[in-house]
Amino acid sequence: MQQLHKRFTTEQVKALLRPAGSQQARQRSVSCRCLAVPALRCVACDPDRIAEAEFFVTYERTDHGRLAQTTEDALRRMLLEEKALVEDKRLPISRYNYSAVRDGLSKHGMTVSLPTVIDRAKRLDCYKPPHKIKAHDREVITATSGDLIQHDASLHLWSPFASEKWTLITSLDDYSRKILYADFVPSETTWAHIQAAQALMQQYGIPFRYYVDSLRVFRFVRERDSMYYNNVLRTDQTDPQWLQVMRLMGVDVVYALSPQAKGKVERPYRWLQDHVVRTCARENVTHIHDGRSVLRDEIDRYNNRQVHSTTGEIPSIRFDKAQEEGRSLFRPFALPAPYRSVKDVFCLHETRMVDGYRRISVYGHQITIPHVELREEVAVHLVPDTLKNVMEVRIWWQEKMVHSVAFPLGEFTVHL
Repeated sequence: MQQLHKRFTTEQVKALLRPAGSQQARQRSVSCRCLAVPALRCVACDPDRIAEAEFFVTYERTDHGRLAQTTEDALRRMLLEEKALVEDKRLPISRYNYSAVRDGLSKHGMTVSLPTVIDRAKRLDCYKPPHKIKAHDREVITATSGDLIQHDASLHLWSPFASEKWTLITSLDDYSRKILYADFVPSETTWAHIQAAQALMQQYGIPFRYYVDSLRVFRFVRERDSMYYNNVLRTDQTDPQWLQVMRLMGVDVVYALSPQAKGKVERPYRWLQDHVVRTCARENVTHIHDGRSVLRDEIDRYNNRQVHSTTGEIPSIRFDKAQEEGRSLFRPFALPAPYRSVKDVFCLHETRMVDGYRRISVYGHQITIPHVELREEVAVHLVPDTLKNVMEVRIWWQEKMVHSVAFPLGEFTVHL
């Protein structure tokens, strides 16, 4: 059927929309059928409700709907770049993101609709049919912020121009879906996860629970005895360094038994992969420092400008609202007694026995401990400073720090 302005003139439409007589409602219904326009639209376009000069159905198109040649060229270039990223097996993306292409064009002042981007993608063979994703229940199982912190790490090549892979460590609040911590590190280590926990707790407070996988950083897992070795310690019979920090701060730890159980934090990872990798490729990022700048921008967008598909709210707004209404399990940050410095909590914990010469051995270094009785056990706190390349060793005995000494970090073979 032809458009309304091609079938009727303005005067004819006015006559049809102004029925006279006692049965105006019935005649209006007949008029709507004649015009092939919904009844609600007819009411909205009633000439009696609109000024006479403003009511018309004819119009002249000023924009022919064609993209400028510069826009076409930019769209073609970005789609081909997108195709190169998707086909690069080194990168953690395998599907096209046409919204990212549209947003990239808008940054250069070029407005293109998403259907137009998809249409050009099909013409250039830059298109993959969407995958059929198995339906799952997207729900929030917690009722307060700070009840459950989803913590995980992801190792990928985040920029096609980088010479090495980086590890992204993130912590996500389950209730609000706000990413409370995110940073790139050169490699995934116990010390990196301890620093992530310290940064989160100092900024937001101490949460009730952490939700992690069974990686050796978070949990000691040992299989049954075999013919090759006998186990002295069973699963969970000793605490890794990260778990010792959690116990000192009074934070419960829950373990995911399968990768599928970590879906709530894996979905933000996929979102970040789609955006961070493409931005790094567009800006020719080669160093982790520049990658962190891109990551901060995307985290700001995710937390403060993106409506979450599950909660239907912007994560930061939902998080702040829970804080204001008192629906939060975050406790004010405070160190457990007798410690007064974060160095003695967020550190690597060891124990040593003082020998007959009042000395202990820490990774090949002989340290003399004054004012400590012989054969006494002391607590050793190792605090690495990767920026200054220093390992600070702090010795505690009977709830007091009795000695402190620093060594070059390179002289310690401890796995951080």
